[in-house]
Order: sequence, then structure tokens, then C-alpha cells
Amino acid sequence: MPEQDALASKLGWRVNDPDRLVQAFAHRSWCAEHPGHEPNERLEFLGDAVLGLIVTDHLFRTYPDLAEGELAKARAAVVNSAALATIARDLDLGSALMLGKGEDASGGRAKPSILADAAEAVIGAIYLDAGYSVTEDIVLRLVADLVGEAASGPGGQDFKTRLQELCAQDFDELPVYNVADSGPDHAKVFTAEVSVAGRRLGTGEGRSKKQAEQAAARSAWQVLRSAADPNEEQSGREAGS
Repeated sequence: MPEQDALASKLGWRVNDPDRLVQAFAHRSWCAEHPGHEPNERLEFLGDAVLGLIVTDHLFRTYPDLAEGELAKARAAVVNSAALATIARDLDLGSALMLGKGEDASGGRAKPSILADAAEAVIGAIYLDAGYSVTEDIVLRLVADLVGEAASGPGGQDFKTRLQELCAQDFDELPVYNVADSGPDHAKVFTAEVSVAGRRLGTGEGRSKKQAEQAAARSAWQVLRSAADPNEEQSGREAGS
């Protein structure tokens, strides 16, 4: 199906085994009408585990100040059916699904549960076909904004807002961000610098512009708090958790 090839290309997945690509989109309703084909459920099972590992590893390495409980909450906010269904919709994954006639007629291509399961199956297929490194790059691009938001969390953990408030109070100026990107379109890395009153205070990297700016703001916020009171450095770490 051209839709499957287009989706793989959009993801940056160079398919080595076309059968693996087909299986990722084969819903059990389609397989019931086409005997001899395996549904995507085993790939879904594998993809769920791979997704969990990638997100957990990224959170652990990127947010060293987050306590175990906050890491678990951030992971749960990303690795869930609602988040996966949203990502699948953004990718138009539904158009590439292979559904039975009844499931297709009943709107299966838009059902959140089917979309979420298929997203996990695609992740499992990429892992088997292209390896962990490629899968990690693709997954982190897809979930970059979700991870950043989840790690920031509720209760004032948005470091861009916190830095803005601190700068307005101490400098009567707002922070200025400069963002650059590098790498191919399907695997860009964003680097952000934040300055206040012409002084560079922090840098950060991320898989999206938003994530890079949050990382830079976090670094700058901690610098300013530490300069105001050396004892605040520990407080900043605790606030980040």
C-alpha cells in the first residue's frame, strides 16, 4: 500500500523487510478475512516494551533531578493509549491500516484503541527491522513535546515561565531564546541558548524546539537562583523533582 510506504518514509524508517511493514498494519479483522496472515498483535506487545524502555531511559538521562515517583508519572503521561492515539492521528496512521470490511465500515481507522495498538506495532516492527538506535531516534522525535511537558509536570515546573518571572523581577527584562537545529529532517536535534540583558545564562538540547528551550530555561533558572543564594542550588534540584 502506498500509504504504508509514505508513513515509513515520513518516520525516517528505511524498510528492509516489506513483510514486517505489512504486518505492522494488519489488524486481526483483516487477517480473519485473509487467512495465512499474522495480525499485528505480537508486534504491538513488543512495541509497548520498546517504547517504555526508550522513554524511561530518556527521562532518566535527561532529567537527573527528578525523583523516582516523578519519573514514573512522566513516563505514564507519555506511554499510554491516549498519547499514542494522538501521535497516530498526527501521522495519519489510520489511512495505512488494513482492516476487515466490517471494522472499516464502523470507523475503525479513527478508533483510539486501534490507532494506539497500531502505533505500538509500528514501533515493534521498526525495532525488529532497523534496530534499537533507529527506533530510539524515531520514537523520541514523536514523543519529544509530550516528554518535555510531562517532565515539567503540574505545579509550576514549567521552567520557561519560572525563568520569565524571575527575570522580570530581577532584571526588568524578559529572556531571549536563540534556537538552532542540526541533522536531517527525520532526526533533527535542537539546541537552544537563553540570554538575559545580553548575558548568556543557559543552553539546552532536545528533539524539538520546545524541549530545547525548556532545557535551556531550566539551566538558566538554576544559575540565577544559585547566584542569588548558593543554598538555592539544592532547592532548585528539589523544585525540579
